[in-house]
Amino acid sequence: MFTLYSMQRSGNCYKVRLALAQLALPYNLVEIDILKGDTRTPDFLAKNPMGHVPLLEAAPGRYLPESGAILWYLAGGTPLAPENRLDRAETLQWMFFEQHSLEPYVGSAHFWLVLIKGGRELQMHAIEEWMEKGYQALRVMEKHLASNEFVAAGRYTIADIALYGWTHVAHECDFDLTGFPATRAWLKRIASQPDYVPMDWHPAAAAIAE
Repeated sequence: MFTLYSMQRSGNCYKVRLALAQLALPYNLVEIDILKGDTRTPDFLAKNPMGHVPLLEAAPGRYLPESGAILWYLAGGTPLAPENRLDRAETLQWMFFEQHSLEPYVGSAHFWLVLIKGGRELQMHAIEEWMEKGYQALRVMEKHLASNEFVAAGRYTIADIALYGWTHVAHECDFDLTGFPATRAWLKRIASQPDYVPMDWHPAAAAIAE
């Protein structure tokens, strides 16, 4: 069984938990609090020298970091990871876009403005850039989604999961999606996919409820 080291309110970690749920893959969840330094301990750094989550123990003693790499590993051989070369490249294109053009700005804004007490005051110098470049990425998505139901391969894939992780919480950190109707419609389509789970869903809590 997989073991996932994850922080509940991290969009990068949520992507992996959402994929695991939709692929019906069982796993053990280890909650990591990066605000308390959990990723800087000698034990964790021995597993991932980069010192961040998500981190998947894919096999005994074999640890896989990076949300995109984990998504491809988990979804390989399923409809979520296209086999067609062009569809696969398009999926990768949007996953690279997410990590290069969206996550550094929306993800950073969410971390500092939502999770860190006093973060707004600490990062006043960076907020303008986060907003400018975050909106730039959202406008690219909006234009694409105006004529595409999903972002790649003509169907729901891990590219959608990758982009959804931070986009669906962008409103929490000052991004106004009112003028992005195609993106808002896409967010609703993702949330209506089979076996969807929200960011605050926890497998242990779900098991107790059952």
